[in-house]
Amino acid sequence: MSIPSKIHETAVVHSGARLARNVEIGPYSVIGEYVEIGEGSVIGNHVTITGHTSIGKDNKIFHYCSLGESPQDKKYSNEPTKLKIGDRNTIREFCTFNRGTVQDKKITTVGNDNWIMAYVHIAHDCVIGDNIILANNTSLAGHVEINDYAILGGITGVHQFCKVGSHSIIAAGSIVFQDIPPFIMAAGYSAKPNGINVEGLKRREFSAEDITIIKKGYKVIYRDGNSLNEAIVILKKMANDSLLVNHYIDFIEKSNRGIVR
Repeated sequence: MSIPSKIHETAVVHSGARLARNVEIGPYSVIGEYVEIGEGSVIGNHVTITGHTSIGKDNKIFHYCSLGESPQDKKYSNEPTKLKIGDRNTIREFCTFNRGTVQDKKITTVGNDNWIMAYVHIAHDCVIGDNIILANNTSLAGHVEINDYAILGGITGVHQFCKVGSHSIIAAGSIVFQDIPPFIMAAGYSAKPNGINVEGLKRREFSAEDITIIKKGYKVIYRDGNSLNEAIVILKKMANDSLLVNHYIDFIEKSNRGIVR
């Protein structure tokens, strides 16, 4: 039998909000009319969740967050855009996630099992994958995409429309103006590549052979003096021996802002 929702007497929950029976809502939190919150999610005190926002199961949302507020975009005219948050995310204090805009996806999306630290800002139309770490004060401009298992260090800023590839890691204090391919370590203002994320790959149980292939792909892109077109040709030949190389190829071919060099 489901446990009834535990809503603090000072919380303001709109009658139209849809909450699973075992959701917890802390003191002085405000839950809007179009909000949906899944089973087992815990909302701290002084949290505001508004707009067409859906939150999945077993999320832990800490105090003073603002989720689903209107985008910081002058073109926004009160359209009913959305924020969707998946399951088992930890969202720490003072985070701000904005919903999407009709000029793009109409939705901001956060996946599953993410660790999002204090003061993180996720702007309109961002797409956040799974198992991502966003450290304190990370700020994502509109239309940014962060792929699975990426790690962004504290006070990292990502320019609008940039993409960060899976299993990459960006050093604290970096500013990202172009796309970061998968597996790469990057740092600086503006962020530049600094090899591959070997330790992260080992922790995720990539084999020594896989890591060697990923290193060879990095060398083709960044160390051998190839143009990107030349690198793609070489990588496609390498892909006959390892499908991992396709992660580089797909990412580069879909890049709109160009990759960091």
